Amino acid sequence: MKLTLTTTKNSAWLTGAAGRVLGASYIGLQPADSAAGWPRQSIIAPLLGCTSECVQEIWQLEGDCHAGEIDGIAYRRAGGLLFGVIELDEADFARAAAPLEAATEEAYRRIFRLMEREGLPHLWRVWNYLAEINRESDGLERYRHFNIGRQEAFLACHRGASGNVPAACAIGLAGGPLSIAFMAGDQPAVPIENPRQISAYNYPATYGPRSPTFSRAALAYLPGQEILFISGTASIVGHQTVHPDDASGQCAESLANIAAVVEQANRASRGQPYALENLSYRVYVRHAADFPAIREVLAGRLGAAAEVVYLQADICRADLLVEIEAMASQSLGNC
Repeated sequence: MKLTLTTTKNSAWLTGAAGRVLGASYIGLQPADSAAGWPRQSIIAPLLGCTSECVQEIWQLEGDCHAGEIDGIAYRRAGGLLFGVIELDEADFARAAAPLEAATEEAYRRIFRLMEREGLPHLWRVWNYLAEINRESDGLERYRHFNIGRQEAFLACHRGASGNVPAACAIGLAGGPLSIAFMAGDQPAVPIENPRQISAYNYPATYGPRSPTFSRAALAYLPGQEILFISGTASIVGHQTVHPDDASGQCAESLANIAAVVEQANRASRGQPYALENLSYRVYVRHAADFPAIREVLAGRLGAAAEVVYLQADICRADLLVEIEAMASQSLGNC
C-alpha cells in the first residue's frame, strides 16, 4: 500500500481509479464539487502565479479505499490509514462564550472519536483553516481562541498537548466554516522539532492563554514507505518573528527553518536523506503584491522545477507575511 500525492489542474485522469483516492484538497475561489465521492477539503483562496481556476492535491493509494461518514466527518480508510474532513459553522455554536473555541473543540473531539472507533489512534497531520484568523473577537485574537479549543480537546481526550503531537498548519481565509482535514494511522509518527525554534507547544504566554498544539514535522510510516510532513513554517527564530515588513527576508528565514527541520528529520529517517529541492510545497502569501519576491527567493533556492503551489491567505501572526509547508515520501526496502 503506497500513498502518493498528485497536484493537478484536471482530475479527469482519475476516471476508473476513484476507489483508490484516499482524499484531496481543492484550492481555488469556488467550493469543490461535493459529488467527487471522496473527502475533499475546500480551501477557498486565490491561487497566485497560476492560470487555472483551481488546483487539486490528491492522495492516492495502490489499493482500494473504503468510505464512510459520521458526526459530520467524511472519511476514507485503507488498512491502517485514515483521511477525513470536517467542516463546522461557527453560527451553530453562537450560544457559546467563544463560538470558535467551542467549534474547534467539538471538531477535534469528533475526530478523536472516529480515530478510536476505527482503531487508528495516531494523528499524523492536520490542516486547519478558519475565517479571519487575526481578527479579535470575544476579547481575544481568533487564532488564540482556536488554540484554546484545540488544546481543550487534546486534554479532554487524554492526549498530550506537547511532545508527540501531529504536524499541522492553521491558516486564515477570508470567510467560510472552520475546516479541518486530517490523516491518522495505526502506527505512531515520529515528531520532529527545530533547534532554531522553541517548540510551539512551549511558547510563552505572551502568544495566548494556550500554546499551539503541533510538532514542527513528523515522520509517518506505512508498510514499505516513509512520509515526511513538515508543518506550516514561518519566519520565527526562538519564538519571535524576524524580518518584519520584509517578505523576501521572511521567505528566506522560513526556508532556513525548513532546512533545519529536514536536517533533524534525516537524522531520524529510516531511508535516504531528504533534500529541499525534492519536497512538494504549499506556500501561503499574505499580500498578493509580495508574491513575485517570494517566488524569486524560492526559485533561487529550490530551482524552477520545484513543485510549489502558491495561494493568498492569512498567517497565524499578523506580522508574518508568508508561511510554507512541505511533504515528501520515499520507499523503504527493508519493510
